[in-house]
Amino acid sequence: MDRRTLLKRSLALAAFYGLPAAPLLAATRDMPEIADGEPSDFSFEWLQRLAKEMANSSYQNNVRELPPTLANMTPQDYNAIGYDAGHSLWHDLDGKLDVQFFHVGMGFNQPVRMYALDPDSRQAREIHFDPSLFRYGKADVDVSQFEDEETLGFAGFRVFKAPSLTERDIVSFLGASYFRAVDDTYQYGISARGLAVNTFAESTKEEFPTYTRFWLETPAPDSTTFTAYALLDSPKVAGAYRFVIHCEEERVVMEIDKHLYPREAIEQLGIAPMTSMFSCGTHQRRMCDTIHPQIHDSDRLTMWRGNGEWVCRPLNNPPVLQYNAFADESPKGFGLLQTERDFEAYEDVIGNYHERPSLWVEPRNDWGKGEIQLMEIPTTGETMDNVVAFWKPREAVEPGDSLNFTYRLYWNARPPVTTDLARIRETRSGMGGFTEGWAPGEHYPEEWARRFSVDYIGGDILRIAKNGPPIMAQLKVSRGKTSDIQIFQVEEFEGIRVIFDWYPTEDSVDPIDMRMVLEGDGDTLSETWLYQYFPPPPDQREHPPHPLDD
Repeated sequence: MDRRTLLKRSLALAAFYGLPAAPLLAATRDMPEIADGEPSDFSFEWLQRLAKEMANSSYQNNVRELPPTLANMTPQDYNAIGYDAGHSLWHDLDGKLDVQFFHVGMGFNQPVRMYALDPDSRQAREIHFDPSLFRYGKADVDVSQFEDEETLGFAGFRVFKAPSLTERDIVSFLGASYFRAVDDTYQYGISARGLAVNTFAESTKEEFPTYTRFWLETPAPDSTTFTAYALLDSPKVAGAYRFVIHCEEERVVMEIDKHLYPREAIEQLGIAPMTSMFSCGTHQRRMCDTIHPQIHDSDRLTMWRGNGEWVCRPLNNPPVLQYNAFADESPKGFGLLQTERDFEAYEDVIGNYHERPSLWVEPRNDWGKGEIQLMEIPTTGETMDNVVAFWKPREAVEPGDSLNFTYRLYWNARPPVTTDLARIRETRSGMGGFTEGWAPGEHYPEEWARRFSVDYIGGDILRIAKNGPPIMAQLKVSRGKTSDIQIFQVEEFEGIRVIFDWYPTEDSVDPIDMRMVLEGDGDTLSETWLYQYFPPPPDQREHPPHPLDD
């Protein structure tokens, strides 16, 4: 009887009796019991060569037709499939980290091959799919339909950290090249991707590269850091990735080193892509006709440009699809942030939006010239990610190129760095055209206007407002006119509030770009506020009937 057959029988008996399987060999750091493949040498250099060789040959699609019991699953059935924690990858280490695997099913029909990697010998063994690794008791799955089980593969993997080694995962890789992580709230939110290809290119459809293999290096039992290697593949590009993942007490930090080898020319290559959701917030409430004051996974795009400028761009749920690009050279960092952390801002007991992590990108090599690109898609609810941001290199991407990008991802409530200048606390908008503090009485103002309020905190801005030098709000808009710029000292949040009104001067509904920065005695006092406002059609630029009008 071979080792694989013996292992399968051990797992099957354990699953039947609800007991952990007895070890076939002494537990070692380098040989998890479920890694039953033949040993092979592994190195990151070898993985790079493999990806490059693949890029020099035609793409081989490994999407497979799943048996009906898996292909036709409902999300409820898929989520009901459990994993036997007694056979998780690093279970026998009795350490601080462990790994479980996702089952294929529904739209997850591209099998991902998994390998266990010994960090000392650099030997890798494949972990083959086995139904005995999973628990189907609560799911409507007919395992008799499974054929050629070894090639069925997995859909991805997730990582657990002590003391919650079986209940609440902290890192998840599932679907194409998507992955997520949490901070100490254990609340998932924003997602990252290994690569974006032609996300909003003009001449071609978007392509979703896929991680097709992972090598998971066994950590030391007392370590909360592990290394994963991944092979990425798609019709246009192949890639080799190394993730060094630090599962820290309050956050997860990923060090990523990726090498890309294009098969074809790529119109739009997205580096460090992130995907999030913005339905409504303080400045845009048209979709907030719910019990919740705000609904979003992220509220802003923050950029630390190569020239040192800090930029805050509040996110929108636009009336039509919007694409913006922010040119830069050698960016210092950028991210989609969830800065509002109070429960009262959302009043959501299901989504827990106040606990959603921010995601910050820190380039570690020189990314050269390019632009941070942002796409915002109209959405009618909170179930669809509608915000995408990434770095696009300026240089054309051609077949035969070898591209290398290294960076860190910080999954945390706050980014790891911040400016010493005043920061944007919040952006609000509402009816304008009247003196602040004197709401319309018997009638609304005759001229339609929109009022904007921008709050600043930090950078000692309140003390400067009190003692000087005088603060000037340098405001520019792409169209229309502004008036009544006012600056208020606000002790309640230890900052200042800048208010202004915007008036249309034409009928166009094209977005209005707004830019504002605070200055004093010629010095910059704040980060730069960028905002995009969508004026209503002319026939809607009237105030609603006043309740006191006849």
